This record gives sequence, C-alpha cells and structure tokens, in this order.
Amino acid sequence: MLDVFKGISQAIGSDGKDTSPAPRRPKIGLALGGGAARGFAHIGILRTLIANGIVPDIIVGTSIGAVVGGSYAAGHLDTFEAWARHLGPRSVFGYLDIRLNGSGLIGGDKLAAQLDATFGRINIEELPLKYAAVATEVKTGHEIWLNHGRLVDAMRASYALPGIFASILIGDRWLVDGALVNPVPVSAARAMGAEIVIACNVSTDITGHGTIVSHGTPEDAVVPEPAPEKKRFGFFSAEKTMKREFFGAPGRPGISTVMVDAFNIMQDRITRARLAGDPPDVLISPRVGRIGWFDFHRAEECIAHGERATERAIESIQEALGMLTPTASQPPGTAQQDPA
Repeated sequence: MLDVFKGISQAIGSDGKDTSPAPRRPKIGLALGGGAARGFAHIGILRTLIANGIVPDIIVGTSIGAVVGGSYAAGHLDTFEAWARHLGPRSVFGYLDIRLNGSGLIGGDKLAAQLDATFGRINIEELPLKYAAVATEVKTGHEIWLNHGRLVDAMRASYALPGIFASILIGDRWLVDGALVNPVPVSAARAMGAEIVIACNVSTDITGHGTIVSHGTPEDAVVPEPAPEKKRFGFFSAEKTMKREFFGAPGRPGISTVMVDAFNIMQDRITRARLAGDPPDVLISPRVGRIGWFDFHRAEECIAHGERATERAIESIQEALGMLTPTASQPPGTAQQDPA
C-alpha cells in the first residue's frame, strides 16, 4: 500500500498537476492481403484509418497489398491513388507487355517502369516505418519476407502471379506471388513487433464458402470449347485478338481468366486456414467479390468499398486499442481489465 501512495505522490508535482507520462499507444500492425485489382480497396482502408487517428507503425503486404502498403510507407499514396483512379480499360492493357517466352505471360517491364518512375531507388531500410513484402521462393516454397533492399523489387516479387507475371530474381532466389503461402500476412506483422494487428482481406466474398455441388451431363451432351470464329474479310486487329485470347470472350474464358480464377480459389482456401490458425485482432473485409481481378479500371469502386468496410470496423479497432492502452492510473505495462 505504501508503494502505491509513493507512486501517486511522484506522479503529482508540487503545483498539483499530474506529471505522469502519457500512456503508450500499442504498436499497430497492418496486414494487407492480395487480390489484384480488388486490392485498390486498401487505399480506402488506409485513408479511413488515418482519418480516424489510427496510424500503423508496421505494414506487411502480400501482392497488391505490398504495393499499396509500400506506397503509403514511402509517402507516395497520393500519387499511386491518382494513377489508379485514372486507369481505363485501354490504358490497363497498355501495361501488359504480353510475351510467349519466359516464366510468365506478362513480362512486367512496363508496369515496373511506372513503379520506378514513382518510387525511384528508395530502399526499404529508408522508410519511416517498418515494412515488409511477402513473396514465395519458387524452388523451395519458402515464405520470404522482403524487409530490406529496393522497394520496387520487393513489390514486383510479391505480386508476381505464377504463370501471369514473370518471376523475379532477388539475390539468388527466384520469387513469385506471396499469396501462395501467406495471402493475408498477420503472422509477419506480429513477428515484426505489432501488438495489435488489423488484417485486410479483399478475397473474402469471392468464392462463397466452397459449397460442394453435384453436377453432371448426359454422355452425349458434352460440349467442347468453341473454336474462335474465323473472319474471311475485314481488318485484322492484333490488339483485339490478343485481348480475346488473353481475357476471353462472351461465353468462353481466356487463358488469364482460367489461371487467375484457379489461383483465386486456392488463395481463398489458404487464407481461411491461415486466419483460423493466427487470427488478427480486427479483420476488415471489403465487399469486392463482384470486381474482377483484372478490373483495374474500377479503382474508384474498390476504394469506396474499402472506406465503407473500414468505417464499419472503426469501433472494434478503437475497443481493441483501448483494451491494450493503460490508463493514467495504471502502472506501465498493464492493460485495462474487462469489468466483466
């Protein structure tokens, strides 16, 4: 009891004012998940968190989450958002340097040039907060946390969707999309020192709950994939042909659609397993399931979905922060107790 009175007397100065230090806010970690174009929702999430005074100390991103998170950490979120909002269907295709050799259908050089123009030679070590991008090593399947070196290289490795984008060589490792091993990197954020982790999953309402459906057709009713229509006359457009084969046509999926949808199903299952084993303190799940992975021209919609989802979660985040923030009457290192 005497120690308690001593503590109180030390916290009150000779003028009667409370001189005890302000309670330390717990370190906030933000885990931004993968999801291609849907990941533009992360912009709205960040904007809304900051507007409510919730500023992350640690950001870990996978795939598009690494790009948006890196943009914020480097102080270029405004530039990145302006670029995203001005993307149209035609300009998106302009960034796809499609090729038939190498380890991916898209070389990625055009997009990399855009990132270089925005971020330059910034290294992760120079960022004002802790940052990491999650990637996957092709040969071993190891989960790689890129927390030093060039920021743009880390981003490119993290979003290198297998078969779509070419794999990236960093050091002696060939790396691809981190969503193969950790789509929403809660564990990485905790390991980097986060005391409260806010996870952002933009793949939550894409494939439903994996319902098992009994389906079949009569033996004589199997319909093969229709062959592309041949035109005898008219001007040949290489761009239209490439778009049709890459993205598909009405009633027929293209190469990228099949590959991306398959990857998406796998990512959804991995995300559920990882989040069940290491759940975040708060989960933000924008309702972006109706937006396609290559719908980069719909950034405005994605950002709005991110804002709305975060607004719904603000109260939960503030409650979690309150539970971990000691009051002025509590000694350092203790948290508020639930009155129940």
